[in-house]
Amino acid sequence: MAIHSTAVVEDGARLGADVEIGPFCHIGPFVEIGDGVTLKSHVVIAGRTKIGARTRIFPFASIGHEPQDLKYRGEESTLAIGVDCLIREGVTMNPGTAGGGRMETIVGDRCAFLANSHVGHDSFIGSDCILSNNVMIAGHVTSGDFVIFGGGSAVLQFCRVGAHAFVGGLTGIGADLIPFGHAFGNRGFLTGLNLVGMKRRNFTRDQIHELRRAYRALFAPEGTLKERVEDVATEFAGNTEVEEILAFIREGGDKQICVPQFGKDL
Repeated sequence: MAIHSTAVVEDGARLGADVEIGPFCHIGPFVEIGDGVTLKSHVVIAGRTKIGARTRIFPFASIGHEPQDLKYRGEESTLAIGVDCLIREGVTMNPGTAGGGRMETIVGDRCAFLANSHVGHDSFIGSDCILSNNVMIAGHVTSGDFVIFGGGSAVLQFCRVGAHAFVGGLTGIGADLIPFGHAFGNRGFLTGLNLVGMKRRNFTRDQIHELRRAYRALFAPEGTLKERVEDVATEFAGNTEVEEILAFIREGGDKQICVPQFGKDL
């Protein structure tokens, strides 16, 4: 373990083996830091925050301070960050609130949070996600695994983003984005499937072809979305990826589903 002489580690903080804490870091009394975590310098970790093993945190990150929610009244909520995460300069992450139901914010494993990105209170970020520079995740957001958020994108509170989705740079997401979906534009219209991401993750040509067929059927102009969901469920019964999209739509949420822009080709 290596703790710089200028760092402040308050009594009660729990540090794992081989932790490195650089100059001018401040660790609060209820923080738990896993084995092999590195805090470069000027990192502040507060609240009831747990940092997973081998996570690296860069200067001026503020992790676990009270949430940016005017209804917060000091309740003992938590923030949990998974293993092998990368948290770059100026990143902010907030714990949960009583209004969030579970009193926790959760970040999965192997995520990358690039400079000045933000994770709001009561949000859930899956594993293997990338938040590019200046990404803004509001409170109560849920993101699946392997989601990529382009630089300067934003997700409105209570929105859901499905696994393997891609959010383009400067895109504002104000509706639920289906798994494997690709959204781009000022208000985040659905512009297709995240084909590049699927190819990078070794989805087969047949899997991608079937997903594209299902996508066209789901967002065709004929009928209602509910009717099209049932038609696709029948036609693609047993297709794991398509069933993941259908389950996401059927589960519903507080927001509408992000759909293609009217008049655009599918």
